[in-house]
Amino acid sequence: MTLPKQVEIIEVGPRDGLQNEPNILSTQLRVELIERLAKAGIQKIEAGSFVSPKWVPQMAGTDLVLDKLNASSVKQQSGAKYAALTPNLKGLEGAIKHGADEVAIFSAASESFTQKNINCSIEESLQRFDTIMAQAKKVNMPVRGYVSTVIGCPYEGDIAPKKVAQVASYLYEMGCYEISLGDTIGVGTPLKFKNMLNEVMKKVPCHKLAVHCHNTYGQALTNIYASLELGINKIDSSVAGLGGCPYAKGASGNIATEDVLFMLNGMDITTNINLDEVINIGHWICKALNRENQSKVGAAY
Repeated sequence: MTLPKQVEIIEVGPRDGLQNEPNILSTQLRVELIERLAKAGIQKIEAGSFVSPKWVPQMAGTDLVLDKLNASSVKQQSGAKYAALTPNLKGLEGAIKHGADEVAIFSAASESFTQKNINCSIEESLQRFDTIMAQAKKVNMPVRGYVSTVIGCPYEGDIAPKKVAQVASYLYEMGCYEISLGDTIGVGTPLKFKNMLNEVMKKVPCHKLAVHCHNTYGQALTNIYASLELGINKIDSSVAGLGGCPYAKGASGNIATEDVLFMLNGMDITTNINLDEVINIGHWICKALNRENQSKVGAAY
């Protein structure tokens, strides 16, 4: 077993987190959250999503958020990259127009979940991305791929690792530079995670994979540790554990960035991120949202 010496944190709070919070933040507060995270040393941040405000009102105004971020000196000083979720070609065009550094597309390893989430089959969802990928390549826009329900589905139960590998491989061969594997309902355990990752790594190189763990049963950190043991060095996390999943009943939310950083620091794994600053940001954003801070580390300080 050789643990990675350095890990990259992909901060998903401003998008995946906020989109599932009942209270809607103003454009200015969203910008402030992102810039505070960038100043703390986080180099890759999901800034928003170009989806219909009808379905995700929390992400309305992502164009304005990106405009303000790009007009600020914080981006140049911090070197942070801002990503946007783009479910269709119109979303990609918006991301390009407003200066996103990269975009993300998403599918799932569960047919039922895909139907509930984006109203199509897995195969249809992947085929829809052909036009997005073609246009992204024309403008040299990096595309990250997400695979949801990689361990279990609220409608189908356990998901076969080979199904996850199939979807991840398709996205990778399509041109996604990185694939994030999401335990959407947080039912993963270390052995299940290792079995899934071992199958996926037969199709996609380890250094092209990230893990995205929800903490429904308090297993997220153990699953991240199991992933580190297999060489995974990219972790999605959300400041203060913001967010859940509107299409997955019982999903309690993302693992808190503070908790991940505390574990990595204790293992002498480098992130170049200021834990104390992230803890402060977690307390601040929870007050802005009028909610309790679910981060165990944040609550202890």
